[in-house]
Amino acid sequence: ESNRAHLKLQHDLCFFLFSACTLGFFSLPDPFNKKREFLVEVLCHKYQEASSSGQDRDVVLSRLANVVTPLWRLPYQEQLQVKYESQRKILQTLASRLEELGVDVQKPGGLCCPLQPIVPSPVINGYRNKSTFSVNRGPDGNPKTVGLYVGTGRGQNIVCVRANHMENIPAKHKQVAQYYEEFIRCSPLDPCILFHKGGHWRELVVRTTSHGHTMAIITFHPQELGQEALATQKALLKEFFTSGPGRACALTSLYFQESTMTRCSHEQSPFQLLHGEPHIFEEVLGLKFRISPDAFFQVNTGGAEVLYQVVGELSQASGDTILLDICCGTGTIGLSLAHQVSKVIGVEVVEKAIEDARWNAAFNGISNCEFHSGKAEAVLPQLLSSWEDARPLVAVVNPSRAGLHYRVVQAIRNCKSIRRLLYISCKPEGDAMRNFLELCCPPDPGKKLAGEPFAPTLAVPFDMFPHTVHCELVLLFTR
Repeated sequence: ESNRAHLKLQHDLCFFLFSACTLGFFSLPDPFNKKREFLVEVLCHKYQEASSSGQDRDVVLSRLANVVTPLWRLPYQEQLQVKYESQRKILQTLASRLEELGVDVQKPGGLCCPLQPIVPSPVINGYRNKSTFSVNRGPDGNPKTVGLYVGTGRGQNIVCVRANHMENIPAKHKQVAQYYEEFIRCSPLDPCILFHKGGHWRELVVRTTSHGHTMAIITFHPQELGQEALATQKALLKEFFTSGPGRACALTSLYFQESTMTRCSHEQSPFQLLHGEPHIFEEVLGLKFRISPDAFFQVNTGGAEVLYQVVGELSQASGDTILLDICCGTGTIGLSLAHQVSKVIGVEVVEKAIEDARWNAAFNGISNCEFHSGKAEAVLPQLLSSWEDARPLVAVVNPSRAGLHYRVVQAIRNCKSIRRLLYISCKPEGDAMRNFLELCCPPDPGKKLAGEPFAPTLAVPFDMFPHTVHCELVLLFTR
């Protein structure tokens, strides 16, 4: 028993050191950083030794879940409290930053505006409708491991770990990842870990819906392969998932994308349908939505329904209101609120998502929506520069983590008709903070921010990502 306890302690210590090094928890001054790669390799080897037995493997995988879902061990109510505190600090930071610009918005507790209690997710486990799996060296050294990363490319210490124990990923996604790994391990082609070092098999994206639809998208680096060789690989992949072992996944759609870049849009490198239907379908608030391979759709469908209902209430939109839906994706927000406004105008950069949005409007019999394809920073200034409609104009923005382009903020600030703005952010402490300051700062002709500033009025956090530290924040700005 003493020996077993000692081995367990060694295992725990190796895991801790391995995680700390790969995640950069240690700030090591030179010359230690020069030995970092060697240290990680040694720890990885010890970690593999400690994890070699079947008894320990499940423990190792569950602990690696701490990297992706660091709150998974906490009871759900405690998770919500942790997230509420983080959102409170974000609002305090925003208040302090605005004070530095001469804007006094301090409210009780040092917040920039009232913060409502966090809205819980209706689904806590397996809520993700989209998962991205990478291909890289696993803890056992196999380069054809499909899972999630620990470590960084810059630190040259990436390890790919199977996602079997991730609480936020549904069983169907894990099943497709497992069969994709089986397929590439039987393939004579190497994985593409570093583009310049060759290899072909890259990441897997799995999308599912509450209707039971499953879409798999496999990214492949063609390197120097000719069309005949590419056709062979696509045929083998299709055969594996339709009549081979992978048929157990019962895929609705199987897509293949040849990509020489980290990320490719459909326009840059078309998604090739190898099997099944071109789209999968989801239902939100009684409406049916069509989803293309690269179209944006909220990752937590049940949480999205709650989010859109609250956005509708906060918009205070009435029968004569025009709703401006910026970064609209497949049109979910605008279409969900179309019944309570006179008109919806959507803007989205992904062309296929706009095609989906138009189809969704037509299929659901909604005729008061128009959707514009293009970068928001190109479309919106042109749209608003000559705005003369006297009807109330409410804007909803739901950008990526990179936030809104500066020209989009300019266009919103300088359009006098927009008196109410709802900003939905999945990372309010990041680049969105810059947008908040640009929206609320005093007029600055030098930055072409001539319009009346907005003021933060209310914040509502939504737990769209249980078990993680992330939170969706809806900030209401008015002027």
